[in-house]
Amino acid sequence: MERGTGSGFAIGSDGLILTNAHVVDGADTVNVTLRDGRSFQGRVLGEDGVTDVAVVKIEANDLPVAAIGDSDKLLSGEWAIAIGNPLGLDNSVTAGIISATGRSSSDVGVPDKRVGFIQTDAAINPGNSGGPLLNASGQVIGMNTAIIQGAQGLGFAIPIKTAQQIAKELISTGKAEHAYLGIEMATLTPDVKNQINNNPNSSVRVAVDRGVAIVSVVPNSPAAAAGLRPGDAIQKINNRPIIQSEAVQELVQNAKVGGNLQMEINRNGKIVILNVRPGSLPVQKVS
Repeated sequence: MERGTGSGFAIGSDGLILTNAHVVDGADTVNVTLRDGRSFQGRVLGEDGVTDVAVVKIEANDLPVAAIGDSDKLLSGEWAIAIGNPLGLDNSVTAGIISATGRSSSDVGVPDKRVGFIQTDAAINPGNSGGPLLNASGQVIGMNTAIIQGAQGLGFAIPIKTAQQIAKELISTGKAEHAYLGIEMATLTPDVKNQINNNPNSSVRVAVDRGVAIVSVVPNSPAAAAGLRPGDAIQKINNRPIIQSEAVQELVQNAKVGGNLQMEINRNGKIVILNVRPGSLPVQKVS
C-alpha cells in the first residue's frame, strides 16, 4: 500500500475531483476527506503524467463545486490565492501574485511535461499539489503542481484550461492523447547557430539564425515519415511565423493526432514545404 497526501477540488457536484497525477500515481483507489470532515473512498478515473492531471470520482452528491475562471486572460501582478494541505496542515490558505504565465516545462525543471505553467509567489509546499490556485474573485485559474527544491517564492500551477481539457479526456476514455512529432529542437540565435555549425561531433548544419532548428529526428517517427531532417530550420507552421521552440510545442500539443501541420522549412538556404501528420505520443514504459 502506497501512502502519501495531496490536495484536490471538486469540478462536478456528482463527485468528480481534480488533482495531480503524481498525487495518485499508480493508485486505483484513494481516501478523500472533505472540508466538512466526511471521508470517502475515491476511484481514480484516469491520470496523465504528461500534464500531471488526474481525475478521482467519489460517490457523493451536491458537492460544492469550485467556480472556474479564465486562465487565458491572466496578467502578471494579479492576486493569486493557493488552498491546500501543505505538510499535512489541512485547509491552509496562502496569498501572493501571478509572477508570470506560460513558463515552459524546461524553465520549471520538468522537461518531460507539456504545460505552460503559471508562476506565483503564493507559498506552495509539499501537500499543496492538486489544490486550486484562485484569483481575487475566488475563481479557479490553476492547479498547484510544482515547486523547485530550495527556492523561495517560486510556485507553479497548471492553467485550469489545460487541466479541464485533459480531465474531459480522462473522464470519457480514462487516458489523454497527446500529439507527437519526434524531433529534438532548439530556438535559433546567432550564437546557437554557431554552436550547432561548429560542433565537431555533429554533422548538423543550419543556414539561418532565426527560427527553430531541428537537432535530431527520432527514427520511424511522424517527423521522419514526413521527411524532416536534422539541420532543417522551421520558419512557419500553418503560416504562423515560428521563432521559438515553445511555439512549436504549443502548436503540436493543440494539434489532433492524425491531423495536418504544414511546415515551411529552410534547408541549406532553400525553402521546403512539408506536411507532417502528428502521431500519438509513445507511452514511456518503466522497467
